[in-house]
Amino acid sequence: QNEKELQDVVKQQEEKMLQLIDKSGEVMRLKAEVSELKRLLQRAETEAKVLWEEMRGKEHQVDTAYVQERVMLRREVDKLRLLLVQKEDENIRLTDKH
Repeated sequence: QNEKELQDVVKQQEEKMLQLIDKSGEVMRLKAEVSELKRLLQRAETEAKVLWEEMRGKEHQVDTAYVQERVMLRREVDKLRLLLVQKEDENIRLTDKH
């Protein structure tokens, strides 16, 4: 009887652990999705900022090649900032573990 109860409890715990693992995977997937959406939002904001700066004061003459270069450079700066933040976060996590 006790062995049967123990097996039931162990089975219930295993099921709970599997549910938590499933939820953990879903949380990780959602975090990745949020991260991607933030990246896309940052990219759109970067493009909008550059275009706004270019359009201010220029009504008809717009050098599209120059604007595209500015957008690309601004994206590169944003990407480098993001990499820096990720490395800083990674360093914090590593120091927290030890």
